[in-house]
Amino acid sequence: MVIIKLFCQAGMSTSLLVHKMNQSAQARGLTCFIKAYSANTLEREVPSADVVLLGPQLIYLMSDAKRFATPLNIPVAVIRMQDYGMVNGEGVLDYALELFNAKEVK
Repeated sequence: MVIIKLFCQAGMSTSLLVHKMNQSAQARGLTCFIKAYSANTLEREVPSADVVLLGPQLIYLMSDAKRFATPLNIPVAVIRMQDYGMVNGEGVLDYALELFNAKEVK
């Protein structure tokens, strides 16, 4: 199971994106846990993730997210603005899995 955690300002703007990502994972037969969280839970939630994705509005938190994630070998990235704006669950899931698989190769 791949645990993908998305972070946004209040944990709400990513909820539709999470829903679409879960639909895409289910359609592919993938076992994933995908959930949205508020930015203020970053330090608490990062250690139990396999991949951390920040909403584009949280780019300013990238250094904090990396500080929590890098020692644990957890990839962190900002969701592409186009995918976020279009609520492209399939594209964001692909991106998360790409990050996860790159981690596994190292």
